[in-house]
Amino acid sequence: MIDGIRLKVCGLTSLVDADFADQSGADYLGFILYPKSPRFVPLSQYTGMAKRLPEGRRTVAVMVEPTSDELEAAVQAGFSFFQIHFRPELPEDRLAEWSRRVGPDQLWLAPRLPLAQDVSPVWLALARTVLLDTFHTEGFGGSGRTGDWGKFDRHRQGHPGHHWVLAGGLNPENIGEALLRSGARWVDVNSGVEVSPGIKDPARLRSLIDGIRRTAAGPESVS
Repeated sequence: MIDGIRLKVCGLTSLVDADFADQSGADYLGFILYPKSPRFVPLSQYTGMAKRLPEGRRTVAVMVEPTSDELEAAVQAGFSFFQIHFRPELPEDRLAEWSRRVGPDQLWLAPRLPLAQDVSPVWLALARTVLLDTFHTEGFGGSGRTGDWGKFDRHRQGHPGHHWVLAGGLNPENIGEALLRSGARWVDVNSGVEVSPGIKDPARLRSLIDGIRRTAAGPESVS
């Protein structure tokens, strides 16, 4: 935790970047198991890296509408949490199946939520953590574009019993404003701290963490 803010570094593809993110203070290390992502990590590659990560590190499997077999394989690989992106129109029994398999405390639901649509109360009953990424019609997150921070804040305040993770276009240049306008206490960063898809930039990650610390210190510390 960085001055009260939980940080997830996502889209990790190498042990070097995973180690640096961990040493920098990331609470969660995210690995994308979705083959269409430019940051896709095959499960066999992840398991090789996982053996060399420090014991006890919290890892997140990032998936898109997984089948039962795909989710079971991720469970067997030893992930700590399961961030599942999905279409809002997906049948609720699919979401309930994910929740039963990994448990509400380990499931992070990430709906591809249009601007005018709110998070369903049904979803909130299935998972304790919800990640809101920027909506775009081409995919399930990872656009590098910022989202509606006011909408995030409204959900966060309306459902304080849940963890709300802010994602979408966060970078060293906007992290202070994002935290102030969204009220987020959990953030997910990816392309905003990269030199190319899947390759993290240590300098940008350090700069983002510095921005978190300045914002947490108070308005007078935010330039």
